[in-house]
Amino acid sequence: MGLCHGKNIPVAGDGDADGRHDLLDQCNGGAVSPTTPSRKSRSGATTPIYSSSTSTAATAWPSPYPQGSSSPLPVGVSPSPARSTPRRFFRRPFPPPSPAKHIMAALVKRQGPPKPKEGPIPEDGTGDVERHLDKSFGYGKNFGAKYELGTEVGRGHFGHTCSATVKKGEMKGQLVAVKIISKAKMTTPISIEDVRREVKILKALSGHKNLIKLYDACEDALNVYIVMELCEGGELLDRILSRGGRYMEEDAKAIVVQMLSVVAFCHLQGVVHRDLKPENFLFTTKDENAPIKLIDFGLSDFIRPDERLNDIVGSAYYVAPEVLHKSYSMEADIWSIGVITYILLCGSRPFWARTESGIFRAVLRADPNFEYSPWPDISPEAKDFVRRLLNKDYRKRMTAAQALTHPWLRDEERQIPLDIMIYKLIKSHLRATPLKHAALKALSKAMTEDQMFYLRLQFKLLEPNKDGCVSLENFRMTLLKNATEAMRESRVLDILNALAPLSYRRMDFEEFCAATISPYPLETLDDWEQIASRAFEYFEQEGNRAISVEKLAQELILPPTFYSSLKDWIRPEDGKLNFLGYTKYIHGVTVRSSNMRHC
Repeated sequence: MGLCHGKNIPVAGDGDADGRHDLLDQCNGGAVSPTTPSRKSRSGATTPIYSSSTSTAATAWPSPYPQGSSSPLPVGVSPSPARSTPRRFFRRPFPPPSPAKHIMAALVKRQGPPKPKEGPIPEDGTGDVERHLDKSFGYGKNFGAKYELGTEVGRGHFGHTCSATVKKGEMKGQLVAVKIISKAKMTTPISIEDVRREVKILKALSGHKNLIKLYDACEDALNVYIVMELCEGGELLDRILSRGGRYMEEDAKAIVVQMLSVVAFCHLQGVVHRDLKPENFLFTTKDENAPIKLIDFGLSDFIRPDERLNDIVGSAYYVAPEVLHKSYSMEADIWSIGVITYILLCGSRPFWARTESGIFRAVLRADPNFEYSPWPDISPEAKDFVRRLLNKDYRKRMTAAQALTHPWLRDEERQIPLDIMIYKLIKSHLRATPLKHAALKALSKAMTEDQMFYLRLQFKLLEPNKDGCVSLENFRMTLLKNATEAMRESRVLDILNALAPLSYRRMDFEEFCAATISPYPLETLDDWEQIASRAFEYFEQEGNRAISVEKLAQELILPPTFYSSLKDWIRPEDGKLNFLGYTKYIHGVTVRSSNMRHC
């Protein structure tokens, strides 16, 4: 776990000219040895998965860029006009703006400025701040009486994890894992709050087989002790390496299903993990088919359904574009799962560079490569699955529940989790205008039966009444049935207030589909043009009507400066939306999205 920041340590195996970074090659290259990345609980440093085993300055690193190129950008990314400025005007070209600059500021805010190794007492006030920090957590003070520490099983920036034996109580004699966090390294209020929140989230979340269990939390003058179940099977990263650097496709599916299942559970409860990576998935035992457990909620947070976060945390290789733009929600976890799935299937990272700034630029601008071995031998469904998770537009990514119904993972007998996105879309539907209702109803009618598979399963989870309809009570009871204390903490249940109009009427499956259809994921499909054309035909027959430019702008919440653009959406002969206008209308336009560069 850690902030998106770290030293610019050269990473072994920069890759070939195509920019790939093969995990297995790191183990066989001689100059590089695999190291278990430490989980940086509340750490600012992001440790690369592999680091050089020698400090010799003469070590030759193969360049990931074309021969003779000094560009810091990943292969295939065109330089901006600023980088194309002729050299004759300047002694040297200006360096590209660093995406890591604001991350360093976030690091200082979270961890505090670095302390001098020696010298006088700091005069910037940091010493006084630390002295007055309240590092009392209210946890039990009898750790030594209850547990006997064993061997160390992991080490991070703020402390380490040990095995331990329970000395008394119902679990007497049982082995557990103890995460020991040093209070001396909690130098800011944020770092202390991170610990409080981690324990709070682990206590509040319960009931999922792929989630690490919390048993106890203790403290003394020096440390905080988080007692959890012990997973003896090692990290997912180690399993990837033991399998030759990657998983076979069928085996990868089993891992991805478990990751999506537990993340869908967390998202429904209103918890975003924010640090998903192979090191944070542990196998319960050393058995080949042992289940995995999601661990390390030190950077996790509670989040309301419509809330967006802005603090930059995570690990560089797995961070989503919108996190770097400081406006993100649960979709950032889905991106991270996409990165992990890419690694599982091919053994390389989809976004890589020599420095963190280079990694962030690749995340923001480069596309993952699906042309090099072994991708030609991997199924089209698997490649489509990864592409749809690694879409830079977070709105076009599948949710965790949706991803479980993707053709690559689909299992007719598997129970899929309730998706909080359904509630969010129903909320928007109840506030929408009649024109928006008609436009989305037409879109839902253009969907194939296969594309409706996910919506049918979600509707079934609501347990429709005998008449085949659902009401507010169905939505309320289904949400409560899946609730944990975390859902109450994150105020997810408040969304039911927005569904109050359903108290007075019922919703059949046809309206449910119109309410919960989203054009954004559909736009990623190869047959989107055909879907949109069929939808427009339905819209012409049942919902298209004359609308003025002013009224259209009002519906889209756009200022008069957009009137000239909106004229192209309306047919002059009858004042109704044309095909361009229909597709633009259901997609939506805002001032913010028009003036800002998309992720």
